[in-house]
Amino acid sequence: MKWGMVGVLLLLCASLAVAGQTLSGFWNTSIAFDLDEPSFTDALTLTTDLSVSYKIGSWTFTSLSKLDKTGWIDQDFSATGILGGFILTSSLDLDPDATFGSWVTTATVEVAGIRIGTTATLQGNDTFFELDLSGFSGGMTVDVEISLGDDDGICDYPFSGVSILLGLPFCCTELDVGIEFTCLGFDHISFDAQSIPIASLPWLSIDAKLLFSLQTKTLTVSPAFNFGLTACFDFYVSVDHSTPPLTLRDISFDGVRLSCDIGVATFTGISYWGSGSKPAPLTGDYWEVYTIESNDDACCGVFGFSASVFFEQGGLKLFDVSLFAFEISLEISPFVEFELGIETDVTTGPKVWEIGLNIDW
Repeated sequence: MKWGMVGVLLLLCASLAVAGQTLSGFWNTSIAFDLDEPSFTDALTLTTDLSVSYKIGSWTFTSLSKLDKTGWIDQDFSATGILGGFILTSSLDLDPDATFGSWVTTATVEVAGIRIGTTATLQGNDTFFELDLSGFSGGMTVDVEISLGDDDGICDYPFSGVSILLGLPFCCTELDVGIEFTCLGFDHISFDAQSIPIASLPWLSIDAKLLFSLQTKTLTVSPAFNFGLTACFDFYVSVDHSTPPLTLRDISFDGVRLSCDIGVATFTGISYWGSGSKPAPLTGDYWEVYTIESNDDACCGVFGFSASVFFEQGGLKLFDVSLFAFEISLEISPFVEFELGIETDVTTGPKVWEIGLNIDW
């Protein structure tokens, strides 16, 4: 006999924008138990898909994470948008074991009734390029296909690398985003924020750079003296008053917090490397967490949700990701609320599963 609790636990429907920015996505989870199996591990079937999309103007950037009872099994990133007359798409497949899968980019444009399309692929240390032209022009039908590259595991025609630089707003700051590919595949992506002020130290501002490579993630923070108004950042600062007068050497930056509302969702990122008590929800070896949760304008009415990704130094998986945590709440009536929480370790699978029922009268 098999008993199943299968369904979509949450669908995040983001339709409102803040300064042209929209944060949307979905969290789908399916859980089933086969009571004929002798152990809990054999009886459990669990699949989870977490998709987060950040839209600005005509561009959409999406992350899709897949998990099952063994942990984190797949990670994909994609981007679609319009640049001038070109329609661009790009998809990046990475293995959670910190290895590169593939990168496929397309560009299409229509000129004088002729559709011109290109597809560039980097996969298995090899490169491929396709060009196709199709349409009707000058009284004749045009259909041309050109393919370059062969499946020999060696970069062709020759290919050395790709550098992509983007400038875009996020929360209350401007980010400079750099993406690098080599013949071996994805190399790194970096996010730079300049001149972030500190509320408690108005004479000092901070430059921050967050860099993700396949096997590591680093955050570099450096002081600067160019000021601005950026209210969504908060720094965890400690000051040593034991040896006056106060100097820059007596000031320690223990962490940083970024939080802002983007449409119906609130994004919060916390990084803490100090020796003191860690700010919630960080505990144990986790030093960084990114959370997306519903705010007061959420689309889901009586539903509340949150999805978090935790990082630990020297993790075994892609980008040092260590834990995924999901929570939902459902207000059945003004007196009854149902809660469900799932934590999944990326290497061992489900770690915590909580079900709660709150009744007030």
